[in-house]
Amino acid sequence: MPLEMLGTSPRHLSPAVRAGDFVFISGQLPTDAQGRVVEGGIEPQTRQVFEHLRSTLALAGCSLRDVCKVTVWLQDAADFGGFNRVYAEAFGDHKPTRSTVQARLMIDAKLEIEVTAFKPA
Repeated sequence: MPLEMLGTSPRHLSPAVRAGDFVFISGQLPTDAQGRVVEGGIEPQTRQVFEHLRSTLALAGCSLRDVCKVTVWLQDAADFGGFNRVYAEAFGDHKPTRSTVQARLMIDAKLEIEVTAFKPA
């Protein structure tokens, strides 16, 4: 099955890859257009990550409704409540599987999220 790389990144990664009917989205961070982490805490950072997820999913003709698996890394487990409020708003009644862990991130941000979507090509 051929892989289709979607989008471009200055880093050594593909923002999204389609493998058959599955679309894999690289971990998204809460950064603005200049690459700076947005301020204001977990809720604004989570909203920013979801904006990145929506635009990256769109590269493959997908939306959050097509997401079947979510992996979340939180810098601080105490932020889970605020994160979960925004997560529930973003997905609404759509409930993909999810794994959430606490981890030290590569940049000073509160979270990183990657998703896998399923949408027949």
